[in-house]
Amino acid sequence: MPQFDQPLERLQEYRPEREEPADFDDFWDRTLAEAAEHALDARFAEVDAGYTRLHTYDVTFAGWGGHPIRAWLLVPRGVEGPLPTVVTYIGYGGGRGLLGEWTALPSAGFAHFVMDLRGQGAGHRVSDTPDPGVGGPHWGGFLTLGIESPETYYYRRLFTDAVRAVAAAQAHPSVDAARILVSGGSQGGAISMATAALAPRVLDIAPRAAVIDVPFLTHIRHATRLVETLPYGELVRFFRTRRGSEEAAFRTLSYFDGVNFAARAQLPAMFSVGLLDDVCPPSTVYAAYNAYAGEKRMKVYPYNGHEQGGAFQDVEHLRFARELLG
Repeated sequence: MPQFDQPLERLQEYRPEREEPADFDDFWDRTLAEAAEHALDARFAEVDAGYTRLHTYDVTFAGWGGHPIRAWLLVPRGVEGPLPTVVTYIGYGGGRGLLGEWTALPSAGFAHFVMDLRGQGAGHRVSDTPDPGVGGPHWGGFLTLGIESPETYYYRRLFTDAVRAVAAAQAHPSVDAARILVSGGSQGGAISMATAALAPRVLDIAPRAAVIDVPFLTHIRHATRLVETLPYGELVRFFRTRRGSEEAAFRTLSYFDGVNFAARAQLPAMFSVGLLDDVCPPSTVYAAYNAYAGEKRMKVYPYNGHEQGGAFQDVEHLRFARELLG
């Protein structure tokens, strides 16, 4: 696919006006305070998955509403702790998958905490976490689920789960609470960016850095005007039948737009973008990157789409983690 978005030199200067509700901070402070009414109750059950060089744990903790959220924790054996740790969030439709999918970082000496996604897991990688908060008419996946109000929107629950996942990781003695990096691509990138902004508001020890690859849920209204690929296409299809609902829906989405989280995030961050990406268009990624308040760097893949750097970007992740966490 040829480049369809703005040229790189314009993307690097692209700073659209943010659609931000006046009570954005109040909404998230209230949401996180409500979540804190439930004990974290992080539990780690060691499982024998056949990886003799690793300690592997099946994790459960209380997310939004006290709902049980699953995760994996992988820790290298024979390495003195507590260890620098990467907390990973998964892309759209996925879940925590199988333990064998997450052995790379522990082989490099890091602990690795992988959060499951409530209600997802039918697209790629299995999930073991239901979503008790499901409700309301929606199209297809999760982008329009509960979109009638920010109070009921799916990503209110998921972003809150993600902040509490950091606290759950910190509860394990093998994890160095002061050396945590949050990481994710696409939807996982959106979650990582939201966590970078929200976690320091409520955690005694905030994450140290963030990896935000080709983030979804950024500059959302603009994205629906550029592409009809999924998941943004779910919004387009929703509006085709629910005519007149657009402004109310975009108001809800403004509480979850990565551009607004980026303006509040202070953690050092590494972003990536594929200039042929027709899932999360480059201008949406740069809208968040250019709004990001903390120290930042961008890895550009001119001839790649949503896969961006693939395994090459994994190498960049490791370098960044070593640089920021030691």
